[in-house]
Amino acid sequence: MKTLLLDLDGTLTDPKLGITSCIRFALERMGLTPPPADELHWCIGPPLIESFRTLVGRDDAERALVLYRERYSTLGMFENELYPGIVAMVAGQAALGRHICLATSKPHVFAKPILEHFKLAGHFAGIYGSELDGTRVEKPDLLPYIAEREGIARGNAIMVGDRRFDVEGARSIDALSVWADWGYGEADECKAAGPDVICGTPHDLAGILSALDDPAR
Repeated sequence: MKTLLLDLDGTLTDPKLGITSCIRFALERMGLTPPPADELHWCIGPPLIESFRTLVGRDDAERALVLYRERYSTLGMFENELYPGIVAMVAGQAALGRHICLATSKPHVFAKPILEHFKLAGHFAGIYGSELDGTRVEKPDLLPYIAEREGIARGNAIMVGDRRFDVEGARSIDALSVWADWGYGEADECKAAGPDVICGTPHDLAGILSALDDPAR
């Protein structure tokens, strides 16, 4: 069975409340008027430093990120909820003996407590994310690192995520890419990214994974 690499935000969990609240908190602390939460969906998934560079400019992005983490580390990361069907999907794949790893741009110091909070951490062979200094925040940097650490051969993994960064990361290790269509990636982004498979709901994912394991594919 191919290794299963799972994104976090927009794939396993819906982090809208926490992420948008912390972005708005950071902007307010900087004396700015933040956009409404519904206008910040584009910030969910990509590296946050890039989002802040767009929101406040390159010179102030690092300060905004520090302020964001001030709230996120104590409150925001738990303002979050699992998508329906995720627990059954992850537990079911683990029960089949699937080698499962988290692959998120979020710093792993936040990702691990989130999985523990939702009682999912025990199903994962590895929990991988970026470092607080931004190291491996890009998926094409993160996935080869995971492959090396976990001994994953090229072409022997399936990456599930909801943004173009996940597809780009999958290509960096010749993994099959599955687009999580329940997440925050828009249709135009999906079309441009060109994933191998589009999955409509977490409930459909187990069947798709089984098909992708077929060595004849």
